[in-house]
Amino acid sequence: MADARKKPAELDPVWHRILEEAEAAVEGEPLLGGMIHGSVLHHRSLEHALAYRMAEKLASGGMSEQILREIGDEAYAADPALGQAARADIVAVYDRDPACHRFLQPLLFFKGFQAVQAQRVAHWLWGRGRRDMAYFIQMRTSEMFGVDIHPAARIGQGIMIDHAHSIVIGETAVVGDNVSMLHSVTLGGTGKETEDRHPKIGDGVLIGAGAKVLGNIHIGHCSRIAAGSVVLEDVEPCKTVAGVPAKVVGEAGCDQPSLTMDHLFAGTG
Repeated sequence: MADARKKPAELDPVWHRILEEAEAAVEGEPLLGGMIHGSVLHHRSLEHALAYRMAEKLASGGMSEQILREIGDEAYAADPALGQAARADIVAVYDRDPACHRFLQPLLFFKGFQAVQAQRVAHWLWGRGRRDMAYFIQMRTSEMFGVDIHPAARIGQGIMIDHAHSIVIGETAVVGDNVSMLHSVTLGGTGKETEDRHPKIGDGVLIGAGAKVLGNIHIGHCSRIAAGSVVLEDVEPCKTVAGVPAKVVGEAGCDQPSLTMDHLFAGTG
């Protein structure tokens, strides 16, 4: 099995590292051997492993694991950007989450990562008019992970959602690249309006736990939203906002707040 995987894995450093870590994990905890082999070591690529893991987590009495796995395999084969985004997400989680010590962990254990990958497949389905199936994946992702991201929402790559409990992202929301957010974040609307009604989050933004960003507003790149804030107006790039309603309290304090994960106000000016 290892020899069969060697050549393609060497061309894919993220997957190669996951395979090495999976083999070490089996050696260190043999009781997890079946799960790790089934989720990682039996697959020839990260894309196949992602499809398997999604299907395993989201299958139900009304939808078989085999059907969901075939949908995942179809999506990853049709759109290589899905797999590349997943790799960027794995690296993002490893780099930013001090509780993540291996590339293997997001794939196996971190529901924020798994929920985002499921949404990416649902978004692919949505774009092809398969909206009921996309809604099914949204429903099961919410039920299994406590993360509710509409299939139509556009999510960038290099996303890290820490803890990921009670995340809500609405239909017309846009999340840029290299965004970090903590649990209980809402990117929502402000009422029953239709059309474009949800926030647009720029690249490199850090959103603290419990923050609510509401309405068709723009959050500038590399800005910070303090925990518990309610943001109802546009935020300029590289600013820190806090409060209810949120107001500018200073500069972001660094070039890439989503990478440093610094939530303190010190140095904001």
